[in-house]
Amino acid sequence: MPVPVPRQRAIPAVEGGQAQAATALGGPVGGPPKEEAPRKDGTVEKHHGTQLTLLVIEDDPGGSTLVPELLDSAGNPIRVRTARNLTEAERLLTDDVHCILLDLALPVPVRGGNDDELAVLKHVLQLAPRHAVLALTASGDAERGAEAVRVGAQDYLFRDELDSRLLSRAIRYAVERKRSDTAERRLAEGRVRAQENRRLERGLLPTPLLEGSALRFAARYRPGRSRALLGGDFYDVVRTSDGTVHAMIGDVCGHGPDEAALGVELRIAWRALTLAGLCGDELLGTLQQVLEHERADDEIFATLCTVDIAPDGRRAGLCLAGHPAPLVARPGRPARLLPYDNNGPALGLLPGARWPRMQVELGQEWSLMLYTDGLIEGRVGAGRERLGQDGMVEMVRRQLGEGLRGEALLRAAVNEVRELNGGELADDVAVVLLDRAA
Repeated sequence: MPVPVPRQRAIPAVEGGQAQAATALGGPVGGPPKEEAPRKDGTVEKHHGTQLTLLVIEDDPGGSTLVPELLDSAGNPIRVRTARNLTEAERLLTDDVHCILLDLALPVPVRGGNDDELAVLKHVLQLAPRHAVLALTASGDAERGAEAVRVGAQDYLFRDELDSRLLSRAIRYAVERKRSDTAERRLAEGRVRAQENRRLERGLLPTPLLEGSALRFAARYRPGRSRALLGGDFYDVVRTSDGTVHAMIGDVCGHGPDEAALGVELRIAWRALTLAGLCGDELLGTLQQVLEHERADDEIFATLCTVDIAPDGRRAGLCLAGHPAPLVARPGRPARLLPYDNNGPALGLLPGARWPRMQVELGQEWSLMLYTDGLIEGRVGAGRERLGQDGMVEMVRRQLGEGLRGEALLRAAVNEVRELNGGELADDVAVVLLDRAA
């Protein structure tokens, strides 16, 4: 059916921001449209002032859909494309189409029949989720038009109350409202994601279980991924009922969200197994089974360092699974690394592997620092030299000599490593510090 051009109807109340829309879409009245500006990658960014394109979807047996001459706010013609069915519309729905004028009476081919009066609109909204849509309905059928807006159209128009001025303004308004709705939705989604991220950060980073222990705890965590909350590094500290303090730090290879999730799973499994009484080789063997079951790829592995500190605080058991040895500092002695001669393989590399437990003497007063390799693999200056374990030991010795302890020591260590690297570190960094005073 052709679209006639009779009298004008009042613009809907939703056109309250129309002046702003006209300025955004067509620029100042009488002014030239803005040119497209090239991006840095060579592609073209389309400004609001580019020529608008309307896609009309209407079943016209005569083959000649009559749409009045349309002009944007700058007096430039609005391009019009016509489609007589949804198949043809899908072919014509390219990225340069700004708005769709849809006849709600258009039949939609659905197997088994469909009594939904807005089935064609829902189909188009699914087909073109980023495009503005104007619904065209019969005169006096305001209820159907309002329902179309509720479903997702930006506005509705009566077939026999259409003229060029009304349609031009409705197009500009619909495009601007779609942009506004999209921006508002993205802002709302961003807020929800931020709230979820804060809840995840609180829930996934561990809370040490050290009630009844005389040990002091401090930790520092920096994910390597930009704007991420968690990386593949993980740590935890718990005190069991016999007074033993168990500490762990680990690193899943890779830096993506899958690795971060696997790290959280391993940490939770470690805490549950530790509180259940497992330790040393038996605990690490069970963790390897968890990793093998949960990893997305057979090439994924994780390094791990576990320490169990006796109730008297003077000695500890140490297990290393492909992980750097902890650093220990005592009064009157230079900080040094604990022995790592019996370092076992990383979890997930060798089926049936074993991880020997080494007994180490700590003494009456000490500081024990567990860390991931992100702390030692940063570069030193502009060259290819890396800090390494020796460089880290020297750095911590100096910082201890300056009187730094606890949180202040970890903060200074991570900040200095970043400065030596010349900026943000590429790898995740996790550091845990346990102190025992005399």
